[in-house]
Amino acid sequence: MKPVLTLILSGTLAFATNAQESEPPVLEPIPAEDVTLDEFLWQKRPVVVFADSANDPAFQTQLLYLAEDPGELIKRDVIILTDTDPRNPSEVRRKLRPRGFSMVLLDKDGAVKLRKPLPWQVREIVRAIDKFPLRQQEIRDRQILGR
Repeated sequence: MKPVLTLILSGTLAFATNAQESEPPVLEPIPAEDVTLDEFLWQKRPVVVFADSANDPAFQTQLLYLAEDPGELIKRDVIILTDTDPRNPSEVRRKLRPRGFSMVLLDKDGAVKLRKPLPWQVREIVRAIDKFPLRQQEIRDRQILGR
C-alpha cells in the first residue's frame, strides 16, 4: 500500500509543480505587412496599432497595455497587428487609413468597431468587445453548449 501511495503523491506533486511552472499567456504582435485582414475573417478580432514610428510614446504605451493582460484578449480571440511605417503602407494601413497613432479594433466579421487616438487599456478593450453582437452570440452559444 505504501508504494502505491508514494507513487500517487509523487505524480500529484509533479503535476502541481508543472502547473506552477507554466508560463503566463503571451500575445505577440504581428507586423501588419506580413498579413491581410481577410486572413482573420470569422476567426480573430484584430487590434491594429498604428504609429508613424516605433518610437512613438503612444505606440509604446499601447503595446505595454496589451501585454499586461493577454489572457483576457486571448479569451476573446484577439490578435494584435502593428504598423509603424507610413512610407511603405501595408494592405492593412491602406484599408484602415490611420493618421499618426491610432488603435483600431475590428470584429470577426471585418467591421471596424472602434478607432481610438490614444492608448486603451485591456480592461477598456475587453468591455468594448463584450458589447459586440458577435461576442454576445459567442457567450450565448457557450452557455448553451455548457463550455
